[in-house]
Amino acid sequence: MQPVDFTTLTATCSEIRANWLPSRLEQVYQRDRYTIAMALRTLEQRDWLQISWHPQAAHICIGDPPPRLPDTFTFSQQLIHQLGGLALVAIEAIAPWERVIDLQFARRPGESALYHVYAEIMGKYSNVILTDASNIIITAAHQVSQQQSSVRPIQTGQPYETPPKLTGTVPYLSESQERWQERVSLVPGAIKRQLLKSYSGLSAALLELMLLEANIAPEISTDTLNPDDWRRLFKRWQEWLQALDSSKFQPAWTKDGYTVMGWGVIEKVKNIQELLNRYYSNQIDQQLFSQLRHQLSQKLNNILAKLRNKAQTFKTRLQQSDRADEYRQKADLLMAHLQNWEPGMKEIILADFETNLPIAIALLPDKNAVQNAQSLYKQHQKLKRARAAVEPLLLEVQTEIEYLEQVEAAIGQIDNYQTAEDLRALEEIREELIGQKYLEDPEYRSRSANEVPSTNFHRYLTPNGFEVLIGRNNRQNDQLTFRVAGDYDIWFHAQEIPGSHVLLRLEAGAIAEEADLQFVANLAAYYSRARQSEQVPVVYTQLKHVYKPKGAKPGIAIYKQETILWGKPQIVISH
Repeated sequence: MQPVDFTTLTATCSEIRANWLPSRLEQVYQRDRYTIAMALRTLEQRDWLQISWHPQAAHICIGDPPPRLPDTFTFSQQLIHQLGGLALVAIEAIAPWERVIDLQFARRPGESALYHVYAEIMGKYSNVILTDASNIIITAAHQVSQQQSSVRPIQTGQPYETPPKLTGTVPYLSESQERWQERVSLVPGAIKRQLLKSYSGLSAALLELMLLEANIAPEISTDTLNPDDWRRLFKRWQEWLQALDSSKFQPAWTKDGYTVMGWGVIEKVKNIQELLNRYYSNQIDQQLFSQLRHQLSQKLNNILAKLRNKAQTFKTRLQQSDRADEYRQKADLLMAHLQNWEPGMKEIILADFETNLPIAIALLPDKNAVQNAQSLYKQHQKLKRARAAVEPLLLEVQTEIEYLEQVEAAIGQIDNYQTAEDLRALEEIREELIGQKYLEDPEYRSRSANEVPSTNFHRYLTPNGFEVLIGRNNRQNDQLTFRVAGDYDIWFHAQEIPGSHVLLRLEAGAIAEEADLQFVANLAAYYSRARQSEQVPVVYTQLKHVYKPKGAKPGIAIYKQETILWGKPQIVISH
């Protein structure tokens, strides 16, 4: 992930200063553990200033409005308590070349600041700190105790101390090419590394683009550069310093990230705020997606392994109870042939009633024939009782396994992050598992019980232009089948295989042709656990024949009057 460097921070603050100062602070919302959003109103617009102290993605920019969910973080409450209704009157760097921004709040423009919000955009040391006019810390996003840092503790009630000052040489526009070249080439080495070592305020991403623009390989040694190379590189160096001096930047996407210098451009962006908001939202979402998918997969694997072991234990006990009739048969034989018993016998062989074949019956020598028969009848009753007790337990475990395999299949379908909708689909699965008591997360803030599940279904069009909707998880499956579906729609699902609910949308009087049905069957097969198979049995039926059993878990449905089609998932993959 590309970190915000001094150049990017200068560029974004310059743009915010030009368009959002002065502005009134109306609201503060904390999106997550690392991000706050401040609602700023100017005479022309209302926008959300986003400040993140995420260890890999710390940034400041105008971002998206926050979700309409309760904010339970205390840091945002402390900020709005102190700053609500005040004017943001200045956004300044605390010192040249420093990545610490001082946001100043006063009663009205032109008055001295009553409060400062220091946004320290410094990688894993990033933080956001609120102080009063005397620079006494009121609150901080991340408190740092004396034990954690004897150099720079950050605690409520203590004076705010700026980070240690830069010790290296800082670049300046009036430096001659000769002096600059001499400094960089004093010790021979790779040009990129020598520039980083010689000057403060640079980043690896900035230098790579600068060298690319000058047509110089980053690893080439300084002692092999010719005068023309040095001239081209110094021209780009000056271009960079002039952009910082004049606050004229060119935001754009590059092959590996973004730039504010217009170097290595793949696609231009209209402003720096949009660029940073999209880049960091996307990067953080990708990271969250990977972590959440791994967490959910691991949890389900563990739960399913335990449930399958439990089911196997119950099956073994049922197999043992299958011998119940054998004990009763032996007891009946013994009672019918009491005259054949002799004291001290350990075994008696008697002919079977039906087959006349000999059956060996083990006996307890210290008991008579009637007592041995009673013992066998007791064994028979015990095993019969065991079956009656175990069968419902096995059914319960098998139902649970079936449900969790359905969840597992949904996670399997969301295998790669492509859009924010993919993360949302995984978050809905997490909410479902928390709701079903399979997951506990003390940091997780549950959503409103009245919140409508998202409808970001997979969407396709059949050969004849009918819409197809596909649930991404159990919550969406229920929403699709029992809320969204119309009377004339047709419902598809892989037969007895965990997978998504699939809906073919039809208007009254519309008839789906064979090609449409086959197209949807292929999709139902693809969005099931049998995705890798050549052919998958898929059922389809009208919505009026699909039911949710009372008390059933999310995503579970039963159906009747179904027709079977063979879905071909490989056709979907090849498309």
